[in-house]
Amino acid sequence: MYRIGIDVGGTFTDFTLLSAAEGSVSFHKVPSTPHDPSEAIAAGIADLLSMHRIAPAGVSHLGHGTTVATNLVIERKGALTGLITTRGFRDVLEIGRQTRPHLYDYGVVKPPPLARREHRIEVTERVDASGAVVRALDEAEVERAAGTLKAEGVSAVAICFLHAYRNPEHERRARAIVTRLMPDAYVSVSSEVLPEFREYERLSTTVLNAAVGPRMERYLDRFVERVRALGVGVDPFTVHSNGGLMSVQAARGFPVRTCLSGPAAGVMGAAAVGAAAGYGNLVTFDVGGTSTDVSLVWRGTPLFSSSGRVADYPVKAPMVDIHVIGAGGGSIAWMDDAGALKVGPRSAGAAPGPAAYARGGTEPTITDAMICLHRLNPVALLGGRLPVDEAAARDAVERRVARALNLSLEAAAEGVIRIADANMSRAIRAVSTERGYDLARFALFAYGGAGPLHAIGIAIECGIPTVVVPREPGTMCARGILLSDVSFDFVRSEIAALAPAGWPRLMELFAGMRAEADAWLERERVAAADRDFRRHVDARYQGQNFEVIVSFDGEPASDIGAFAQAFHDAHRREYGYALPGRAIEVVNCRMRALGRVAKVPLKPLAAAGARQPAPAGRRAVYHDRAHGWMDTPVHARGDLGAGAEIAGPAVIEEMSSTTVLGPGQRALVDAIGNLVVTLGR
Repeated sequence: MYRIGIDVGGTFTDFTLLSAAEGSVSFHKVPSTPHDPSEAIAAGIADLLSMHRIAPAGVSHLGHGTTVATNLVIERKGALTGLITTRGFRDVLEIGRQTRPHLYDYGVVKPPPLARREHRIEVTERVDASGAVVRALDEAEVERAAGTLKAEGVSAVAICFLHAYRNPEHERRARAIVTRLMPDAYVSVSSEVLPEFREYERLSTTVLNAAVGPRMERYLDRFVERVRALGVGVDPFTVHSNGGLMSVQAARGFPVRTCLSGPAAGVMGAAAVGAAAGYGNLVTFDVGGTSTDVSLVWRGTPLFSSSGRVADYPVKAPMVDIHVIGAGGGSIAWMDDAGALKVGPRSAGAAPGPAAYARGGTEPTITDAMICLHRLNPVALLGGRLPVDEAAARDAVERRVARALNLSLEAAAEGVIRIADANMSRAIRAVSTERGYDLARFALFAYGGAGPLHAIGIAIECGIPTVVVPREPGTMCARGILLSDVSFDFVRSEIAALAPAGWPRLMELFAGMRAEADAWLERERVAAADRDFRRHVDARYQGQNFEVIVSFDGEPASDIGAFAQAFHDAHRREYGYALPGRAIEVVNCRMRALGRVAKVPLKPLAAAGARQPAPAGRRAVYHDRAHGWMDTPVHARGDLGAGAEIAGPAVIEEMSSTTVLGPGQRALVDAIGNLVVTLGR
């Protein structure tokens, strides 16, 4: 039987095929089809079945990560969305937290609300913070609101009432009315999307869920239809932002949870591969064509967050804590008004792409700089499938950077790369040293098409002693999907002082969520023996406004003291101090339901024929200002067996990425095929 992982990106759709019988892994890429991402998925699956002579019935597992929801938000292509909310609260969506994105930059504005003001309708109802009904729902007003929205052509409706996380009955009744009067509309209610306090974040998340819902539903339907047409009978899974899998049916109801789908899968895969290689502490470093995503894995477990932003819209949902910056292979180098060189966040994207791709691009990018220095193959990429126009790359860097700064071509190209490296290093420090983690205790796990190109320089700058580059790093997110479990997060808000008298109430909340989680896993067809449950609590010192997440896995009778100590430790790590004498306040109780998916152990790599293998070729590569151009061996990574050592200077090429070793640096191929570079302090 075979397991297939798919990651849909903006430029390429990546595939990983795992043989359950042999433990062997194969990789594949096809161009993405943005007009209908399911086309590329179907084409890639068909290629895999044909190339490996696999019958469709031989596919036992199909998981995919997608950027569809994220792109809908970024490109403002969501459905025409209406909002029905408590009287007096229609403008919460626009007022937000009354904070400016950048305090001193008046040119920066907040994104427009996803539900226009004329489509935000108030109705009479009120529930207080304890869940008691203060004013009954006026169902006639809900009917009139639904009629108005239908007449306006609204195709998605968000329902968010004040304190519905405490008592969802009014929202349920309103949904029944809207569904009856607008049977074709996508309806999203806050008490299901996000049953926790903080009105603005709950409202924003619910509206975003509604806005992307209709098109996400259509995409998922086409995806399933195309898979069925190929003869693949298994029910596919979708990765969501916490790095777990959920059924397509669950993704239809909660599309907002897929906004970090692909990147989250990459982090989960990095954690699994890193643990297998003996590295429990990782900085995951994923550099694609447009962005760099960095995250932290601590003691084998990725760090999570309960909130984030998607295209500057706040989203409050459990997600892998990923920091994203606009720096990738397609990031454009440009001169600001003061004549200083900048790199990104604007990207050449897939079209027209870097100048070297000869698709009409004329602006210099990081990829062009790498080609000018021959760190990337100046003839062709993707194993020869993507021809490269080196002259176009050199011309773009010369005209737009070198002449403007009166530099040589090599100095200009190296300057572009060093600025990008500095931006990436700042992103790494933001998730590590600024949160109390010592980077000397971590390995840098580099993947994405461009991650290994930058990784060694980044590690040296940040003081990270080890770099790990997995096999075919450009397809790591697809590979991570095959290493993920089914999961979903449940939450209940309970704002109360941490005290023995209130401890039984917390146990009641966890028991209720456990029953709900069991029911959800049953619907996902997870056997009882494969279920697991993880508990967490959001807590803060009394008087604070933000919380830290504390793992909570002990027995109820004796855990309050241990929990308090765990909170102090987490607060000290997050903020640099603890206040043991200050009262602690519980805010949210969370439960993660896990359904373990059978995973095939990775097949060990065959031993190297020679400890120091001969290169597949040679070319001149510009390494840095100190060493200049050097005749450099070029190795095909597929020829490197376990135990092989490569001494720098060297270039190691594979289908999806390239790794560059500088003079004096050495890489070792470990037992499962990772390249491991150990750097001196």
